[in-house]
Amino acid sequence: MMDAVKLALVGAVLLLLGGAAVVSGVLPVSDALAVADRVWPVLLFVVAVTVVAELAAIAGVFDAAAARLSRWSRGRTVVLWLLVVALAAVSTTFLSLDTTAVLLTPVVIAVARANHLPPLPFAFTTVWLANTASLLLPVSNLTNLLAEHRLGGIGAVGFAMLLGPSALVAVLATTALLWVLHRRALRGRFDPAPPPRVADRQQLVVAASVVLVLLPLLVSGLPPWMPALAAAVVLTAYMAWRSPRVLHPGLVPWSLLVFASGLFLAVAALESLGSGAVVGAAAGTGEGLTDLWRLAGAGMLAANAVDNLPAYLAFESVADSPVRLAALLVGVNAGPLITPWASLATLLWHQRLRAVGVDVPWRRYMLAGLVAAPIVVGLSVIPLAALA
Repeated sequence: MMDAVKLALVGAVLLLLGGAAVVSGVLPVSDALAVADRVWPVLLFVVAVTVVAELAAIAGVFDAAAARLSRWSRGRTVVLWLLVVALAAVSTTFLSLDTTAVLLTPVVIAVARANHLPPLPFAFTTVWLANTASLLLPVSNLTNLLAEHRLGGIGAVGFAMLLGPSALVAVLATTALLWVLHRRALRGRFDPAPPPRVADRQQLVVAASVVLVLLPLLVSGLPPWMPALAAAVVLTAYMAWRSPRVLHPGLVPWSLLVFASGLFLAVAALESLGSGAVVGAAAGTGEGLTDLWRLAGAGMLAANAVDNLPAYLAFESVADSPVRLAALLVGVNAGPLITPWASLATLLWHQRLRAVGVDVPWRRYMLAGLVAAPIVVGLSVIPLAALA
């Protein structure tokens, strides 16, 4: 499994290759600077929102939310599961898929165990929705932030108008498939466990307030990195005063920064060498339903072959209209359900599960994904045909 160190090493190699392309003239300096100008707001947002989510988790925000869901369920297993579905969808939509995979997964596993429920249905729920629920807003996925820039900065409202119906279909289809897969384990009732003890209530209230203020600001029309950075500064300053020992360099996703930076530069170099002709042959042209299925399917296959971020970057140049770009996003966002490396969120999810003693064999994961991914992607593309 690719851990943080391996991810950083891959990123470092890609940076070296990209740098060699610049030095040799394969990638013009002006093109490299254009990549940097496009990427820095995206990476700054990723860093800021990750810091906010990590500090909120330390303060107990996610634990408190999950405990509240347990009480609201009134001992009905399926109601608790549906509330977890809603929490995972909201977490992914506003705080990104990696937040759901990394921070929400151990919380819902702890809730399941505390209430003597099988953890696997809840584990699958977080990872599938971390991917398939990441279509609605630019901040939901790194690929969306890149696409929003390519769409001319249409903002959160414009982005939601374009992809909202597909996002809704993706979440509903995922929920239905999860229910079919785990329906036996999700029946019956349980005795709700008492809520966990809050170590520092003031810290919890402040962190929760920062998150609640941040969520609407992310869709306010401001560049997403601005409110995210402000929230990170406020919460970091508060923690430095209240609990300075929780602050450490590991709060910043260094490995992801190195990997993404190297990947952007390497893909730009490949495009300079003519890779667009190859992916263009796979993606086709046109905006009919069959054409959009072809593009989304190509994106889905590429994401499961090499990871969704390079898959998006490879096909971006041939997704030459808003509808085609939306179809590509459906493929690379909702499609990475088959292989372990299809999205970074999936690898991080599995790592967190192993840390809390839950084993999900990759064979089982891949077999379920082979059924789910084509269904979710295929259904989610259909609303886009009405926009063509």
